[in-house]
Amino acid sequence: MNAEEVIRLGGTLRQVLGLSSFPVGISFLVKGELSKGEVLQNYRYCQALMMARHGTTVLLNGKGISCPAASRAFGFSELPTKMASGEALEAFGIVGESTTGKKIFELMPHLKQGVFSAIELAPIEKASRVPDVVVVEDEVERLMWIALANLNISLGSRVETSTAVLQAVCVDATVIPYLEKRLNLSYGCYGCRDATDILPGESVLGFPLEMLPMIVEELLRLSKKAIPASRSKLAYAQIQKKV
Repeated sequence: MNAEEVIRLGGTLRQVLGLSSFPVGISFLVKGELSKGEVLQNYRYCQALMMARHGTTVLLNGKGISCPAASRAFGFSELPTKMASGEALEAFGIVGESTTGKKIFELMPHLKQGVFSAIELAPIEKASRVPDVVVVEDEVERLMWIALANLNISLGSRVETSTAVLQAVCVDATVIPYLEKRLNLSYGCYGCRDATDILPGESVLGFPLEMLPMIVEELLRLSKKAIPASRSKLAYAQIQKKV
């Protein structure tokens, strides 16, 4: 798959579902790889994704990333002591006991430290390279169809999701799809809902780039009958007549 094909498929994905913003291509860069993206300083990863979903290609590296949990997730740094111990999460009121927070970080999937030097986040329809992961942030109903496409690809296997209701964008939607080569859906988290423009009814999912052609093919099939039928709400209209 080349960048032109990625652009075409990304556009189809957005149009078929009526997404409100761009799907985002995530590329992990090693030292020496160049990017045309705007280099961000003091940004969280979820904020970088927010910029990309609204049309701007950006680059985030270990020096520019401001969230220590995301920095650990991408292998840029170790966790600060108070975060690793769970004390920080308890102080924020996210968990009731620091031991809960400690376990969350112990179980947090992450990339090996020092492998990648930066992350490029680009609106997929403006891709200049073939990304590693595709992330979609939008209304839950629209994400549901991507999950259903994934279920069809797996021939009916239930869609499993992994989340700690923390690190939704960095870990759930990016790291897990990259490491486990599968789709993962998140509910969002404390951080991204505080730091970005994500709406209460929106959430986020990610999947490895190699799944994009199959997902788009399934969405095109679903768009012929299932999607318009469900969105028409005819069954609801019928029951309303009885009220």
